[in-house]
Amino acid sequence: MKLGVFAVLFSKKTLDEMLDYIKSKGLDTVEIGTGGYVGDAHCKPAELLADEAKLEQFRQAFDSRGITISALSCHGNNLHPNQEIADEHHTTFVNTVKLASKLGVKNVVTFSGCPGESENSKHPVWITCPWPNDFSEVVDWQWENKVIPYWKEQAKLLEEYDVNVAVEPHPGFIVYNTETILRLRKECGDRIGANFDPSHYFWQGMNPVNSIKALGDAIFHFHAKDTRIDPQNNSLNGVLDTKSYRDIANRSWVFRTVGYGHGEDVWRDIISALQTIGYQGAISIEHEDGLMSVNEGFTKAVAFLKDMVIEKEAKDLWWA
Repeated sequence: MKLGVFAVLFSKKTLDEMLDYIKSKGLDTVEIGTGGYVGDAHCKPAELLADEAKLEQFRQAFDSRGITISALSCHGNNLHPNQEIADEHHTTFVNTVKLASKLGVKNVVTFSGCPGESENSKHPVWITCPWPNDFSEVVDWQWENKVIPYWKEQAKLLEEYDVNVAVEPHPGFIVYNTETILRLRKECGDRIGANFDPSHYFWQGMNPVNSIKALGDAIFHFHAKDTRIDPQNNSLNGVLDTKSYRDIANRSWVFRTVGYGHGEDVWRDIISALQTIGYQGAISIEHEDGLMSVNEGFTKAVAFLKDMVIEKEAKDLWWA
């Protein structure tokens, strides 16, 4: 495993400035945003695909510094009921897959998407309970009419370009927990796996270690981000919380830098679980902490994780 970072944190820096900065922190792998909700400050796939000189210049920016790309990420809603949004995010996804293939990057990270409740919807609809029965009918319609057909078609694209998609389980989208990512993979093929982010598991009440072991080789990429559950607010209102992320004092939970939601023992267990299943990819630091600046959160995350993530080849044990 290698410790890296999701570079959208540094969208205000140029590509060269960003790469020099993360290199100065001792990291040598980076996840690059290519559009969708995370933006494309450092990488515009359509431009690079259309210009071989620009593509080579982009590649050399990494190679000259000894930095690898762990994933290209275009988190979006390709199933959005607003067709204009869906088309934009789908086009970005397709271009990102093609660019990943040219660059030799194995994983593209995105969301599963979330349709509306019918062909007449204007907004995505995420269902959180089975009753009244309307809700169960909507979930069935979404999977059978939108999710499975779309991702079966994308599996063909992924196979053609020899790229995998790491779908991030995230509330608000059709894939949000262990069983939904496994269902998508079962229905649509092994080119589809998970971008595992413990922060989304923590606040839903799941155990990341158990989920990692259940997913096994379906984990293609990993985000290092934490969540703090507020004991008082959670005891009053539970984890379904629609208040602004800026309303930190009143929310039931907030995203935190690793180590500020759960302690070292919890994170060591998570890293150990990844080692147990044979995960060899990146531990990509993601910062969404409303109580820390980007630089502070990133620097503290590197310091917290650097001695947990040991890059080495497996060796035979003398007693095995």
